[in-house]
Amino acid sequence: MVGSTLSSLKKTRMVILIQCIDKVGLVAAISTLLAKEQINIISMREHVDTVENRFFVRLVVNGCANIPLLKTQLNNVLPADAEINVNPQPAKKIIILVTKDHHCLSDILIRNHFKTLGADVQCVIGNHNNLQEICSRFDIPFHFISHENMDKEMYENELLSTITKYEVHYLVLAKFMRILSPSFIEKVAMPFINIHHSFLPAFIGANPYRQAYERGVKLIGATAHFVTNQLDEGPIIAQQIIPVNHSFTAADMMKAGKEIETAVLAKGLQLVFEERVLLFKNKTVIFE
Repeated sequence: MVGSTLSSLKKTRMVILIQCIDKVGLVAAISTLLAKEQINIISMREHVDTVENRFFVRLVVNGCANIPLLKTQLNNVLPADAEINVNPQPAKKIIILVTKDHHCLSDILIRNHFKTLGADVQCVIGNHNNLQEICSRFDIPFHFISHENMDKEMYENELLSTITKYEVHYLVLAKFMRILSPSFIEKVAMPFINIHHSFLPAFIGANPYRQAYERGVKLIGATAHFVTNQLDEGPIIAQQIIPVNHSFTAADMMKAGKEIETAVLAKGLQLVFEERVLLFKNKTVIFE
């Protein structure tokens, strides 16, 4: 369809995410191009990181079906380093990794069942079989891959073999209490979203509630973040905290923390699935 204009093509609702070096006139250039092509801007949120001289914008538009043509048009009016993501809001496909805790998984499965998740759960993979029954109730395939009597490489190869059977956009670690190797993360080559049971960067690693209890903190929290090669140091998507006091045992903190873990993971997934998150270095820009 060489030489076609965007305005001559079928229209559809889209989200456009852009980041690039900041300069004068970027908003005007983008809005002028879209107006010329008769693409209606429904909402537009922008942010400039003055320290990094970086421009970020999220647009919701009634756009065209030819995404490559639109990206070419935008590249022509933006700086050479521009990163452009044009997404016609398809349902994301996810795989969930779990261990024994059910609270985060249960919430995701209910949202998936009632079509409010913003994604479709393809399967659940557990290194224990405790959560197989609840997956069966929601007609979600459950794969039990035990880590016992396997070294790390063998176990991760089994995981990878199962994951690659599905078409998937994200892996969600819903209380998956195992550390994945950098080589596995690289092989999977898709974003991992994890829920960590502390207000990062405090109390990284194992047993954060025990760490918090021993430190005598007055607030505990949870963090949804992207997974990187550095343990619990990936870009943060969402966080919340709740108060605790001297009367709380470590077990009390863990019990109270489960509700906030569920809420924070749900919020983080919503932000990602709605294309509200832009990544730059090890930070996120969130357009809520």
